[in-house]
Amino acid sequence: MKLKLDLHDIFNKGQEIDRALRGIIDEAIQKKATLVEIIPGKGSGQLKKKVLRFLDQKEIKQLYHRVEKDGDNWGRLFVHFRFDSPAGRGRRGR
Repeated sequence: MKLKLDLHDIFNKGQEIDRALRGIIDEAIQKKATLVEIIPGKGSGQLKKKVLRFLDQKEIKQLYHRVEKDGDNWGRLFVHFRFDSPAGRGRRGR
């Protein structure tokens, strides 16, 4: 299962961005989605940096397996999840 979050509509609303990101990660865990596509858009790159900083927080980082930057579209990120750990949560790479 793949989920998608497009941040174009809330690009300048910091707290809403954080809530949307946390919400999509929680939804991915709940639904055991293996992939979340996040679209910060191309713009100046500031929103993408904000998303990457959010994903790099210790308490968030432990919830997913890895982040992939789309090589064909730099305005898109993929967050990969694995659900093979005993707790049923995403696990970071080895």
